Amino acid sequence: MQASLLLSPPAAAPAKSRAIDVAAAGVVRASEWVVLAFLVYAAVLGALLPVAPAVGSRVILLNLAFLTGYAVLIARGGSNRNLALSVMRDWAPLALTIMAYREMGWFARPHLSYALETRWVVWDRVVLRGGGKALIEALGPVLPSVLEIAYSLVYALAPFALAMLYVYRRREKVDRFLLVFVTAVLLCYAQFPFWPSEPPRVVFFGQDFPAYDTVFRRFNWWILGNYGIHTSVFPSAHAAGAFAAAFGIWRAVPERRPLRYFLMAMAILIAAATVYGRYHYLADAAAGLAIALLAAGISHVVERLRGPAPLPVSCTRMHKRLMRPF
Repeated sequence: MQASLLLSPPAAAPAKSRAIDVAAAGVVRASEWVVLAFLVYAAVLGALLPVAPAVGSRVILLNLAFLTGYAVLIARGGSNRNLALSVMRDWAPLALTIMAYREMGWFARPHLSYALETRWVVWDRVVLRGGGKALIEALGPVLPSVLEIAYSLVYALAPFALAMLYVYRRREKVDRFLLVFVTAVLLCYAQFPFWPSEPPRVVFFGQDFPAYDTVFRRFNWWILGNYGIHTSVFPSAHAAGAFAAAFGIWRAVPERRPLRYFLMAMAILIAAATVYGRYHYLADAAAGLAIALLAAGISHVVERLRGPAPLPVSCTRMHKRLMRPF
């Protein structure tokens, strides 16, 4: 399937039905089905993987609690009666992706073989030693600093994109954006336990490192050292999430070209930074891009199958209430 088909928005629907339901109480959004499915999947992994019993029990109990809480939020977080809960539903998937990341870290097991890393690093050396590293450093620390800054901003891309939908008064498109983003990120996380691996900065310490140890690079190392996990680096959720944010905005508000181009440029910089900074292998970044494209394709198929959802309450009226401070 071509990328243009995956990212092309569905045909315009009549004015009364073009908005995807963002507020209906008891109606599960497409992105929420993805989150709920992952919570069940992680709980099953906790029961099946050879991890410490305490870890398995923690994941199962925690995810059951989240499933219960999410069910209540879906049931009550709609209609004009409780706008605050409805807005919480918009942002809850982003919060749960953070929790999902931490859970995958609990599944990390002793890593005794570097067979995967040895295969992946071959392609990195071809690119970096073949001129890629020299090209990035041709202007001194300028482009390396830009790449490190972009890498550190990856965590803010999805919240920024979601907030821009509010600014543009297109809150009815939130689920369309989130479906692409959470599908891509959670598909990456779901694979982590099955690709045990460590980043090149650990396995091949000092090899092909950037020539410039900027303050931005030291900040990224601090973040990863304190909040990173050691389950897997494949596929790159950094690359997948960055590209998925761009593709999600492309599908949600294709008419907002500056935002779309900005997010795509950031995704390219982040993907390059993952390899140049030795945070990921080239194979990780390529797999992340592929998964983001897959998520966009899944979104395209899901929306064609579901069609426009009916709105029991006026999104326009909710928008006016929500955007009043602006």
